[in-house]
Amino acid sequence: MPDLAITPDDVGRAAAVIRGRAHRTPTFSSRSLGPGQYLKAELFQRTGSFKARGALNRVHALSPDERRRGVISVSAGNHAQALAWAAATEEVDALLVMWQGASDAKIAATRGYGATIDLEAAGPGEAFARLHELQEQTGRVLVHPFDDPVVIAGAGTVGLEILEDAPAADTIVVACGGGGLVTGIAAACVPAGVRVIAVEPEHSNALALGLAAGEPVAVTPKTVADALTAPFAGSVAIDVCGRLGVEVVLVSDDEIRTAFRFLYERAKLAVEPGGAAAVAAVLTGKVEGSSVVSVVSGGNVSADIASAILARP
Repeated sequence: MPDLAITPDDVGRAAAVIRGRAHRTPTFSSRSLGPGQYLKAELFQRTGSFKARGALNRVHALSPDERRRGVISVSAGNHAQALAWAAATEEVDALLVMWQGASDAKIAATRGYGATIDLEAAGPGEAFARLHELQEQTGRVLVHPFDDPVVIAGAGTVGLEILEDAPAADTIVVACGGGGLVTGIAAACVPAGVRVIAVEPEHSNALALGLAAGEPVAVTPKTVADALTAPFAGSVAIDVCGRLGVEVVLVSDDEIRTAFRFLYERAKLAVEPGGAAAVAAVLTGKVEGSSVVSVVSGGNVSADIASAILARP
């Protein structure tokens, strides 16, 4: 096994940090999806997604000086909520850069956890430039949403729980935006002999492009899955996923919508579109295995988006 930025030991230490503070979410079988199919219901995590794990692990690791300076990050909403929650839990001040057109529900939830929000950016690409501007102005500590080894190690605890709850699993399928979750899970599970597959929207495929190029590639995301709209994949994700042989599968927005309806109607899971991407890959036959776990992370969907998708044939 090559030397990696994230190791199973890193993930194990993160599990000790978050134990009893983040939820241990369930993994259950889905006969409707097919024989040997399982769902890891990470949408039941605090703040509605896996992001709470990594954010808490990173904020917990801050030095006393860093705590006084406060934290800053950028997010379409799930990491923003998670960092706001983690910062409040650790009594640290948080500033979140979001952008115009971001989910009103996610903005409101982030504010509800006590964070300050900056909405000057017009879109995801501009938001990262705004992040760096504000970080320089304020001296806050950056908690990167997907390219920080400590954040990624926290996300990898999802994989440890899957190994415990579905020990026969040979494949784990993970939706991918910037690559933090799939990288953490791969670091925890590939050394245990489990294949890990990343699933990206066709028009938000930063990891696929980054793996092909060997470095981050800027993209202009366009997808119904707003949680998967990172403007590039992280360098840690590209390195670790490349070394561990993580495969990438692309799904269309229509396939995501179909999976969204399936999860709502058959599994009774009120996901957001990004949370349905992994299942979309399984439903379309793009991923196969004798025992497959699809990670369902992201339960922060507004009523208007949910009703619009459910109303379509």
